[in-house]
Amino acid sequence: MKAVVTGGAGFIGSHLVDGLIARGDEVHIIDNLRSGRLENVHPQAVIHIEDVTGAKAGALILQIKPDVVFHLAAQADVTTSVLDPGLDETINISGTIRVLEACRLARVKKIIFASTSAVYGDIRKSPVSETDRTAPISYYGLSKQTAESYIRLYRRFYQLPYTILRYGNVYGPRQVAKGEGGVVAVFLNKLRKNEPLKIFGDGEQTRDFVYVRDIVRANIAAIDKGDGETIHVSTAQSTSLNQLIEILRRLHGSPIKTEYDDAKPGDIRHSCLNNRKAGQLLGFAPSFSVPEGLRETYTAETAHGASRRGRQP
Repeated sequence: MKAVVTGGAGFIGSHLVDGLIARGDEVHIIDNLRSGRLENVHPQAVIHIEDVTGAKAGALILQIKPDVVFHLAAQADVTTSVLDPGLDETINISGTIRVLEACRLARVKKIIFASTSAVYGDIRKSPVSETDRTAPISYYGLSKQTAESYIRLYRRFYQLPYTILRYGNVYGPRQVAKGEGGVVAVFLNKLRKNEPLKIFGDGEQTRDFVYVRDIVRANIAAIDKGDGETIHVSTAQSTSLNQLIEILRRLHGSPIKTEYDDAKPGDIRHSCLNNRKAGQLLGFAPSFSVPEGLRETYTAETAHGASRRGRQP
């Protein structure tokens, strides 16, 4: 199979590229390297340093003629979206339209889209199901919801097959230490620097933390399954930030300093996603509990941090 992964040099995208290459697939990456890193890129992948909002990205898809496009490139930070909503529109909406149009013209067999639990906003229900009302409270969530609508209409008008995957809070090695969505990476970065962990709010806000390797499994399953569906990829388990810190404390083996501050505007209090549909349609069940995934992440990031320090003169 020939695949294009937009955002394939980023956190989730690079892990997906690894998984596809392990299957023997030919993989092309389209990434502007704004947040992605060349060091994340598998040596067997072909990387094209382009922005999905530009005409060249669409031309590349037409040239490559992939079987499947995994569209992961996005502006994914809630705080950034509040400060600059136009950036979300440009990347998450206009960029998605450009990718969709290229997929249509190239007769791509399927587009698999990375969406988010942020489309539900601060819904007072746990767990949330795919049929529940979407009501984003951030421009990021709104832009992803809008991109989903374009994808559904492209199927209606042009018969472009799709699967939309709404992720819980993804974590794992290579994650950038930035924003609420990357809280595990932020905390690990603080631990490396022996700095206190800063929590916005009381720490009792909960998230459905899902390990990146489970996200990869769901994306690969969606190649042949879940056509025309919107599906959660999650653990269906709630974990508070305070519980997360306690797990990290046990892994760290020493006390962890914490600081609490006011909650950020646009942040969601609780988020947990029902994953029953993923089991039914994709045959998906998470392989990693939060403690297991955090252990792998802590070990990998600690080793990576040590190797970086060892290279310093």
